[in-house]
Amino acid sequence: MGTSRRWTARELIDLVLDEGSYDSWDSPVDISLHSEPYRSELRAAAEQAGTDESVLTGRGTVRGRPVAFVVNEFRFLAGSIGIAAADRIAGAVRRATAEGLPVLASTASGGTRMQEGTRAFVQMVEISRALMEHRAAGLPYLVHLRHPTTGGVYASWGSLGHVTVAEPGALVGFLGPKVYEALNGEPFPEGVQLAENLAAKGVIDAVVPAEELPALVDHALGVLVDPPSARTLERREPVPAGTAADHPVWEDIELTRAEGRPGVRDLLRYGAAGTLRLRGTDEGERDDSVLIALTRLDGQPCVLVGQDRSRQTPATPMGPGALREARRGMNLAEELGLPLVTVIDTPGAELSKAAEEGAIAGEIARCIATLVTMTVPTVSVILGQGCGGGALALLPARTVLASGRGWLAPLPPEGASVIVHGDTTHAAEMAALQRVGALDLLAGGDVHVVVPELPEDDAESLAKAVAAEIAVQLGQQRA
Repeated sequence: MGTSRRWTARELIDLVLDEGSYDSWDSPVDISLHSEPYRSELRAAAEQAGTDESVLTGRGTVRGRPVAFVVNEFRFLAGSIGIAAADRIAGAVRRATAEGLPVLASTASGGTRMQEGTRAFVQMVEISRALMEHRAAGLPYLVHLRHPTTGGVYASWGSLGHVTVAEPGALVGFLGPKVYEALNGEPFPEGVQLAENLAAKGVIDAVVPAEELPALVDHALGVLVDPPSARTLERREPVPAGTAADHPVWEDIELTRAEGRPGVRDLLRYGAAGTLRLRGTDEGERDDSVLIALTRLDGQPCVLVGQDRSRQTPATPMGPGALREARRGMNLAEELGLPLVTVIDTPGAELSKAAEEGAIAGEIARCIATLVTMTVPTVSVILGQGCGGGALALLPARTVLASGRGWLAPLPPEGASVIVHGDTTHAAEMAALQRVGALDLLAGGDVHVVVPELPEDDAESLAKAVAAEIAVQLGQQRA
């Protein structure tokens, strides 16, 4: 697969920033401290690239929202980072932090500048320190990896984003393949350091052409920066506490297991706007049975972490990697001061040798521990099946909602029947005995609000009703 067009730094700035909003933060670079012939190299690089260094920094607006930017220029000594470039990056990040601005970085670099040796190499630490101070201030950091991004740049400021995307076909990797081949006498395996492979493995969130960056930044900052907006969806009057069920709970269990039952994707499709999907743990794991998104549910910005029942099958159960993705979403919400919404809809966590060795129990425990210690508004929604520890992992929010047909049980009712009766034939009886249904959970105080389900409901109407109630509850917690 070929790479997309190689954008210069100035072309990319013109593409992404609103016209007329560019404001450079760069001071002239003094090369007099360097000896020849390096000064000659720097002068030649500046003439070739049309920039005075390998990075340009400053501020501008993207669809009206202010951002600070750091953009690599690959034509300047392969985008390498020397001491002056590192100082420029760290200084820009710290200025953005002081001014309360999100940072958008676009990399295209071979890494540390070899002509400046170890002193340049260790400056990656200072850039990382500035970025972590920025993140600690609750400010967004968005990263766009261009072709190629390797070495110390990728191993520092290229890998610290809240959201990280790469351009199609980009070579992105820690060790440049030419260096690997020279050192080892054989080529690096083909396709490993390709943007598309890294997205598939959960290392980066997506592959995004540069032309789509303005829309991506718009969606991200629409959640990360913009305040809540007015609600537009109609709220259903919640089910009064003490309401008795008019049907056996087994009907709910069968309904929520049925094909076509509305799920988290319907909630996003019909009840949300400006959604930006994040994929993977950003540490090399990806499990699509859990979905993470920055979104606005009926006007309320939030991080959504939802169990996607449509991706959970006997062949692809919800494993420990999915829960690590869930914790990434939780940590993202906490760090950025965003509300967190979790959506429970699972037949249960993976039961296998791989899951045990992947710490499935520990990941359930760590999800629970993270949720109960969060300081941002949190709402969990039992949208359908709530089975076992996999459901419990996303349950303990400040406000727990359930759809009228939702349910929560320590095991599949068939499993409870086996434990108590020795067979699965008493599953319906066990479900009733264990009081797993939404109305029983409301009566017991384990659920705070039940959104009624109507006989005429379809995916759109139920999703809108649930989204409206989530927005109401988030608004009450914010107040």
